Amino acid sequence: MKKGTSHLLKRAEHFKTILTAEGFVVGIAAGLVVLLYRVLLEYAGRGMELVLEYARRYPALAGTWFFVLFAIACIVGKLVKYEPMISGSGIPQVEGEMMGKLDQVWWKVLPAKFLGGFLSLFSGLSLGREGPSIQIGAMVGKAVSKALKREKTEERYLLTCGASAGLAAAFHAPLAGVMFSLEEIHKNFSVSVLVSVMTASITADYISSEFLGFTSVFQFDIGTEIAPQYYGHIVILGILLGIMGAFYNKMTMWVQGLYFKAKGLNETTRLLIPFLLAGVLGLVMPQVLGSGHELIDMAAQGNMVLKALAVLFLVKFLFSLICFGSGAPGGIFFPLLVLGALLGGMYSTFAAEYMGLDPSYISNFVLLAMAGYFTAIVRAPITGIILIFEMTGQVSQMLSMSLVSIVAYLVASGLKSEPIYESLLGSLLRRRGQQVPEKTGGKILQEFVICHGSLLHNQSIQQVSWAGECLLVAVKRNGTELIPKGKTILRAGDVLVTLTDEDHASMVYDSMKKMCAEKGSLS
Repeated sequence: MKKGTSHLLKRAEHFKTILTAEGFVVGIAAGLVVLLYRVLLEYAGRGMELVLEYARRYPALAGTWFFVLFAIACIVGKLVKYEPMISGSGIPQVEGEMMGKLDQVWWKVLPAKFLGGFLSLFSGLSLGREGPSIQIGAMVGKAVSKALKREKTEERYLLTCGASAGLAAAFHAPLAGVMFSLEEIHKNFSVSVLVSVMTASITADYISSEFLGFTSVFQFDIGTEIAPQYYGHIVILGILLGIMGAFYNKMTMWVQGLYFKAKGLNETTRLLIPFLLAGVLGLVMPQVLGSGHELIDMAAQGNMVLKALAVLFLVKFLFSLICFGSGAPGGIFFPLLVLGALLGGMYSTFAAEYMGLDPSYISNFVLLAMAGYFTAIVRAPITGIILIFEMTGQVSQMLSMSLVSIVAYLVASGLKSEPIYESLLGSLLRRRGQQVPEKTGGKILQEFVICHGSLLHNQSIQQVSWAGECLLVAVKRNGTELIPKGKTILRAGDVLVTLTDEDHASMVYDSMKKMCAEKGSLS
């Protein structure tokens, strides 16, 4: 046996162990990098609050702040032009790389995303840290892969490990990191990748927690599970979240389309809009700036009036769309959790005032709405439930969270709303000139009988020019179902079963009827 072949066989024998060890290495590296990113963003938020405090106190400083925002927008615009892959959250870019449609340059993406995300959050844009953390973690995984000279398949495992580590370190949510990276990024639950991803996620979370503490992100004061007589409200909330989630996805893509279709706008001028708007809102409504952590706490306390919640939701909703649509480096994870919390606060406050809901459950509904809104938008219900559980530490709400997530998922799916990251990836690929398969409607099975004298009689399947949008799935002959193969000879009396999209069903029907008819023609 050759030495190279022997080495490969031994490596395959211990692949799970090797991959787990590599996951540990990626977890350490990604955990440290994302920890640094998270700490810098904390300072960015405090710095923004300090600047705005002085700007409100001294009007002359406000004018200077607008000049600074203009300069920062130009810098971030240059970064996006230098490396377009840092635009937006970064999750679609990682998904595109996993599919083999994109090839990011890790040493360009890492510093550009790091700096661009920091400057965007410092300026007050309504963006989150989780998307950039996932992309940064994935790029660390790619860097490890390149350093170890791994082949493409193993590189994708390490990308998944890095993505998981990034989310775990960003939110102190190791299980959510594992579920999201497998459910949304890798789209595979094999044992090999599961163990390595868990290793990376737990390692990164431990490193982050050693520096920032082991307490959950949110400290909700929730007493008990919602009483069964109020479960009807959970269903109503789920329906509302499903509708609003579908609306959010549609509006996100619409606003992004406006930015990229507008003549005269480039990487920099697109960014000037949200950056200067952040300056205005910082003076009149600073609560909506940044990721919005405080808004969740405010909604959960249950002390806000319905009108105030509605105004905050509307402004935060519009501002988030404007920020994300511009292509600024930053995610939508946290802002959409904030929007969900405000929706939950609005519904529970209204229900407490007019529908007999016990006001003590307002904080419960805020938590449930975060999980349901995430599920409706991202279409990853397991990740949504685990994420909220880990971020709040509320185990008692698992049943109600599952119910609201299922309802929101079904409603959003019924409205034919595409998961947001799939939509964003499709939009990104189209802007890069790559072909993206068009979404079609439902699938339809149709049956056709081959008549005597038709041109299909005595023809092999490979000789026939079938309709382009048609798949031959079965041939029924004398009560027996044959698996169609290229050399299968078709006979009169055979029943052909075809599968096609409903949009093309009529065309396929006409074509097949013509070919199967007695005097049909293949032309």
